[in-house]
Amino acid sequence: MKKIKYTLWALLLATPMLLTITGCKKYLDRKPLTATLDDLHQGALEAQSFGLYSTLRSYAGFSTLPWIDFNSIRDDDAQKGSSTTDGAEINTEFETFQYTKDDWATDTYWNDHYYMINLANKELYFADSLKATDPASLRNIGEACFFRAYSYFELVKAYGDIPLINYYYTNAKDGIRPKSPAAKIYALIDSDLNVASQYLPPNWDVNGANRYPGRLTSGAANALWAQTHLFRSDWAQVVGLTKQIMASGQYSLAANFADIWKDGLNGAGKNGPESIFEMQCTIGQNGVNYYGTQWGTSQNVRQGGASVDWNLGWGWNVPTKNLVTSWDSTDPRKAITVLYSGQFDGGASQGGYGATLPPYNPGAALDQPYWNKKVYSDPAMRAYTGEINGSGGADWINHRIIRYADVILMLAEASNETGDGATAETMLEMIRARARGTTNALPHIAYQNQAQMRQAIKNERRWEFAMEGYRFYDLVRWGDAVSVLGGLGYQPKNALYPIPQPAIDLSGGVLTQNPNY
Repeated sequence: MKKIKYTLWALLLATPMLLTITGCKKYLDRKPLTATLDDLHQGALEAQSFGLYSTLRSYAGFSTLPWIDFNSIRDDDAQKGSSTTDGAEINTEFETFQYTKDDWATDTYWNDHYYMINLANKELYFADSLKATDPASLRNIGEACFFRAYSYFELVKAYGDIPLINYYYTNAKDGIRPKSPAAKIYALIDSDLNVASQYLPPNWDVNGANRYPGRLTSGAANALWAQTHLFRSDWAQVVGLTKQIMASGQYSLAANFADIWKDGLNGAGKNGPESIFEMQCTIGQNGVNYYGTQWGTSQNVRQGGASVDWNLGWGWNVPTKNLVTSWDSTDPRKAITVLYSGQFDGGASQGGYGATLPPYNPGAALDQPYWNKKVYSDPAMRAYTGEINGSGGADWINHRIIRYADVILMLAEASNETGDGATAETMLEMIRARARGTTNALPHIAYQNQAQMRQAIKNERRWEFAMEGYRFYDLVRWGDAVSVLGGLGYQPKNALYPIPQPAIDLSGGVLTQNPNY
């Protein structure tokens, strides 16, 4: 067990108190924050806000295998990896769509998101009790509203109709609620993100320096809000929110795609220019000041027959052959996303470190032909932290949850759907231009018609966000899941996961199962 030494910044990563709310709407008539932060004094709610960030980092439903199962392994680009016996149930549940009603990963995903909701609820309850209206407390209210909205969005995508709990309670029976329609869940999300957008600052800069890297901003609230409208095909709302983010001048695309994923000693890729919402992880020299997560470790190379030098993680969430063979090798992003067993890692220009991986042995229990290069760990950082094996070999790697590239492609898609082909073409080209760099790859795609541009944007989202957890829900919202995933066993009912049976049992039947399960 690592010994934790607390600092002011480390509180953002510290273990939270057991927390739970009132609605955010009552704060809407109060003066929003200005564009500059004249005062960064801590408010009475600061510790509770820091607990929300800690939960994001330390609870598996947000940071490791359960999140990966729901968001990545269900698509056609990723598969579980590791050995067939390591989490064997995941192959059945998430790769062949034989969903289960009771399993550690699925129960954890549900429980952890409702735990986060309860943390936010309690903070908002305290805010209301204190009648807190000082600038610091309003920022904390914005953070609580954001995390509640984020958690509900993850749940409503996964399960559809779910219990809506937007109040603080102390008696367990008061937390038993039937499912509310998804429309009501989205209404709460809209209300929460409206508040977060108003009360979160555009940045946390003080004298030109970011005082709290990774802390939530109004841009993060608007980007998440745009995602929720994208999922509902509310195209005009997506256009308005994404243009607002772009006009803020707070974000830009990283110059090189490979730079986004650097997590070495200088931390160059962390909280870069296109980082909008990023889970913060750090480990000091020889493992001291440990505020890590198993996000990176769970996905790193795990070659069973190789030396400890290549036992870097658990080997989950690996690219499929379908992704590798369907992706044009002239796209520079492919070499930055896919790491190949038995091959040179491409060096710095391709997100590598000048190493050659052990060859793939199909007979070995843990070997995989491909690995997720977006979490490939820096050997210098392994040596610095002392985290050099599969138990914690990449715990310092941040999870890039929302990046500016998504804002651009959301605007491209929404513009195309509203008949603005020119903007769709311009936004698409921004992404392709960054990806091609100085090569002759990825020619400009001119707008011809809505259907042609729609397919081009779908393709671009696949290549830009490969292995990042977007693909499954994109296929569902586009109505493409049956045609793309049907051969793997997907049926229309699989758009929603069954409600965990333990939650139904604990409710005494008040909570009912999803249809067709």
